[in-house]
Amino acid sequence: MLAYNEELSGYDIKKWADWSIGRFYWSPSFSQVYSELKRLEKLGYATSRMDRDEGTRSRRMYQITEDGQVAVRRWTRDAPVDRPILKHGVMLRVWLGHLNEPARLKEILAEHMSYMEAMRLEAARDADLARGEPSWVYARTAMLWSERYYAAERDLAAQLIADLDDTAAEFATSIGRDGKPHQVHGRWKRRN
Repeated sequence: MLAYNEELSGYDIKKWADWSIGRFYWSPSFSQVYSELKRLEKLGYATSRMDRDEGTRSRRMYQITEDGQVAVRRWTRDAPVDRPILKHGVMLRVWLGHLNEPARLKEILAEHMSYMEAMRLEAARDADLARGEPSWVYARTAMLWSERYYAAERDLAAQLIADLDDTAAEFATSIGRDGKPHQVHGRWKRRN
């Protein structure tokens, strides 16, 4: 957030992160924001001052330094890009679907679709709000990507709901006389 050359409080940074990078990367907690600001200040990448406006509480304001700009620029250009990590609670429920009922899985997926649509609408709204600030054009582009991502996630969940009837029917063929699914033990080892 400081890379946009605006003096910000920790609270400002947290709120800005929530409506921007929180859509596609991660939204830090307040404690993470404040500990990172202290670390950046110790490294000489940020400076701070106390702001004491009349009638309001004092707050610490942070500004990126030239060394901070150089460091973040170097990081964006040269540091290896982390691979996206997929950690999907809904898919974990589907993966363990043999322990659940298809109707309940469909409910979970329908709830997920509703959440994805709400996130898509928020990303679209925030991208639109960023439209009025030319220096945020890259941030807006990332939010437009987020809008498309949430739409795709919503549509994938809809397709999965459609797949569940066939999935349940196929699973039923694995149920033995004892009422339990039967599998070839160790089959997962031979995936090649």
